[in-house]
Amino acid sequence: MTRPSRVVIDKQALQHNLQRVRELAPKSKIMAIVKADAYGHGLIRVAQTLHDADAFGVACLEEAEQLRAASIKNPIVLLEGPHKANDLSRIVELQLDIVIHNESQLQILEQANLDEPLQVWLKIDTGMHRLGFPVDKVNEALERLSNCSNVKPAPKLMTHFAVANDKNNPLTQQQLELFNQLSKNSEAEKTISNSAAIINYPETHVDWIRPGLMLYGVSPMKEGRADEHGLKPVMTLESELISIQQLSKNDTVGYGATWKCPEDMPVGVIAAGYGDGFPRHAKSGTPILVNDVRCSLIGRASMDMLTVDLRNQPEARIGDRVVLWGESLPIEEIAQYAETIPYELMCGVHKRLEFFEQD
Repeated sequence: MTRPSRVVIDKQALQHNLQRVRELAPKSKIMAIVKADAYGHGLIRVAQTLHDADAFGVACLEEAEQLRAASIKNPIVLLEGPHKANDLSRIVELQLDIVIHNESQLQILEQANLDEPLQVWLKIDTGMHRLGFPVDKVNEALERLSNCSNVKPAPKLMTHFAVANDKNNPLTQQQLELFNQLSKNSEAEKTISNSAAIINYPETHVDWIRPGLMLYGVSPMKEGRADEHGLKPVMTLESELISIQQLSKNDTVGYGATWKCPEDMPVGVIAAGYGDGFPRHAKSGTPILVNDVRCSLIGRASMDMLTVDLRNQPEARIGDRVVLWGESLPIEEIAQYAETIPYELMCGVHKRLEFFEQD
């Protein structure tokens, strides 16, 4: 590929982050969340690198099919469960665990004629109010699952936290207490923790934990950076300078002429833009590394190009390396400037970019 924009995936950092999760919750099994193409890092690449994970969590049947086609043998949990009745035969064939979170799915399971029973996780809505059985329906759902011939003995239990990334919000403790109350008489395996809870709430480290964002070296906290939690960034989005202009005071830069040069100055053009996944709404001043020196985005991001203030790097030349996030430039910081979250940035990286693996 001739265009210099590319994504570098640090597989060693990925393995490091998995080990860091184990250090934080040594008694729990790990369900590594790899949905959405492993948060933009490459589903198969990540699963093969994290082969020591106890299971993988995916959002849809197609993701599970890709993993099995790549000879991934680890247990796979279908986090949204079956969407329609004819999904179940394929789920059996792929040997997947499924999450059951509503009455419709429960009926599909009860009415099916399957070759063998499935491992089921019952999802309980303790306060997220997205997916899950309401608390007053949990006992009935558990009883029906226990009596269903299509379900392996001892359905497992799960819930999902809404605000575990904010230690000052009492909702997490309320959710935990409600889940514990509902499951106190059950010997079923349980999972509660997402990445934020793994760090903030050690009391949620039950049979299973479900790390997602932290595996990719990004802080799951409301504020802060990954290195504060011993995590290493996995994805680096990088490119090169393809032009350098010597502009005069009061010259404007980019679409809409929104940025004006405060003095005579060098301005670089980078071969990357929102067509590659860089956020269009990133503000002027968003940091960019040019030869490892912090410079600033100026003007609006274009589809294929960004403009950068080179006053901090006056010796820069065409072809010099640029880092847009990742190595030495936390993605959390870029997300703040773009008024978004790191999840969206990583998942939005365009597949026209070439991906390189760093061992």
